[in-house]
Amino acid sequence: LHPSEFKISRSLRKTLRHGAYEVRLDSDFPAVIRACAQSRRRGQHGTWITAEMQSAYCTLHELGFAHSVETWVDETLVGGLYGIAIGKMFYGESMFSHATDASKIALAHLARFLDRNGFGLIDCQMNTPHLASLGAHEIPRSEFIKRLQVLCTENDQPGRWPSDGASQGWH
Repeated sequence: LHPSEFKISRSLRKTLRHGAYEVRLDSDFPAVIRACAQSRRRGQHGTWITAEMQSAYCTLHELGFAHSVETWVDETLVGGLYGIAIGKMFYGESMFSHATDASKIALAHLARFLDRNGFGLIDCQMNTPHLASLGAHEIPRSEFIKRLQVLCTENDQPGRWPSDGASQGWH
């Protein structure tokens, strides 16, 4: 998914305009990964996000490589996503939603944040109709590798969010 090509449906645009939520970056990473691990997904039995994986990602978060984007309503975490940033590349790992559009709100804000800060791609890892409806599409492996070679080295502090990321006043 190219951040600049994120597609906002009419209904999501209305939700974003209404603004009855707050989006935060990295304010409760452990809660996001825990919620992702606990989310039940149709057709899946269990999760790959084991306690050991959660611990490893929390360490990556403390080191500045793993990040969360969170949707809050009335001080309650209702949706979000997490992933890894390396240079100007973001690797989405998982998302969850406990309220209508909560994960899409987080993804829309992530795409805007990454686009504003020069990130070139979000690796969605899975090709699903849902992600395609949001603008994601497959690219040939050779093109993906070429993009990675550039994007992963475009930052003097690989993985770190730009320093103004948490203060962008998203609502």
